Amino acid sequence: MIRSTILPALGACALALCVAAPGRAAPAASDEARFRDLYRELIETNTTLSQGSCTLAAERMAARLRAAGFPDADLHPFAAPDHPREGGLVAVLPGRDARLKAILLLAHIDVVEAKREDWERDPFKLVEENGNFYARGAFDDKAEAAIWVDTLIRLRQEKRPPLRAIKLALTCGEETAGAFNGAEWLAANRRDLIDAAFAVNEGAFGELDAQGKPVMLEVEAGEKTAENYRLEVTNVGGHSSRPVKDNAIYRLAGALGRIEAYEFPAQFDDANRAYFAGLAKIQAAKGAADVAAAMNALVANPHDEQAIALVSSRDPSWNATLRTTCVATLLEAGHATNALPQRARANVNCRIFPGVSIEAVGRQLEQIVADPAVKVIADAARGPSSTPPPLTPDILGPVTRLAAEFFPGVPVLPILQPGATDGQFLNAAGIPTYGIEPLFARPDLGHIHGLNEYVSVRSLLDCRAFLYRLVKIYADRP
Repeated sequence: MIRSTILPALGACALALCVAAPGRAAPAASDEARFRDLYRELIETNTTLSQGSCTLAAERMAARLRAAGFPDADLHPFAAPDHPREGGLVAVLPGRDARLKAILLLAHIDVVEAKREDWERDPFKLVEENGNFYARGAFDDKAEAAIWVDTLIRLRQEKRPPLRAIKLALTCGEETAGAFNGAEWLAANRRDLIDAAFAVNEGAFGELDAQGKPVMLEVEAGEKTAENYRLEVTNVGGHSSRPVKDNAIYRLAGALGRIEAYEFPAQFDDANRAYFAGLAKIQAAKGAADVAAAMNALVANPHDEQAIALVSSRDPSWNATLRTTCVATLLEAGHATNALPQRARANVNCRIFPGVSIEAVGRQLEQIVADPAVKVIADAARGPSSTPPPLTPDILGPVTRLAAEFFPGVPVLPILQPGATDGQFLNAAGIPTYGIEPLFARPDLGHIHGLNEYVSVRSLLDCRAFLYRLVKIYADRP
């Protein structure tokens, strides 16, 4: 998962978050030890595309569930024949009322590549130091994957099953373009197996200020569509001693300059309106009266260009929440130092606002470039675009109530995720999918996708307790 929202600092056990909230019973030591062991096994199973095996990780989690009493009939491993190491698992905990739709818990178990020589610690050994867990996937997304498996085990061991069935989908392919994506495959080929009233996924976290005070708990209610466009100029070239004005590099550079100068118009949906309305109160409490006023103004009037410009300029994450964004990410040009370039290419990565088509953004880029010599070619889409799911009181209410218990005084705000998750495939298949994962992290977001990825131990355990309670609430609703 790619994430761009700012997440300020969390010191190890320096916050109220590190203390059991009132009314929350601490889990038994053996119960926590089992979770830690499960988490360690999942972390230490390498699931990179190059060297690892999601299939092995899924098999190990299936063994855990089987040992907890799940019959084979409720465990559904899957893998494509041409991607044998990229398999996954669907597990089902039957409910008391088969007429009610299930709740789906989604998590990807593949991780970004990690080189041992670059890390301070072995990226595929779980290390606990300084109140943190360090390892590749410690945060993204094996934290939530381990919590989901642990939750099903705990619920299975209780004497009374939930009212609704609970389904778990552990999938591969989220982190790497071109890999076998389990969520996409399930949505297209086994929709019946994952059919649910809604799904809970990654995509939103907790934010804290620079002093380590919790600022907000986010709930993802929609995400952008990621799409790459290739800009390409071809030319007959020639000898560099006889330069001409029609130069492929210059034509491409001019096109990129026009894209750099362009700003897509601001757009609004329920998620970013609610986000800025809530964030305005937080900014006002911090003394940023001008920012708070601008946020209130753009919520009240989506055509207030002055307010939109102020908010957009203060934080790249706020800007990304307001509009489609496109940025150049790769360049390739020329074939020799003493020759005029015959070809120049650039990749422009766009994050497209919900409801806007890939084709519409491509046409807009062509208009911005305004040069018939520059071809704008859309790459194969990662997945379908979809409208944001409705953030109803039935979804948001339990999160808000639990947040008041676990993290008193911390507001719950909907967000539009500028990055991309596997919720893209489920939402398009008609399964409303929400990002709910109350992990709190430092401004570096635990070095997700980078060196020395980590997560706070206390925050992980609090997240486990929170999500267990949340799933029980959701699953016991008629």
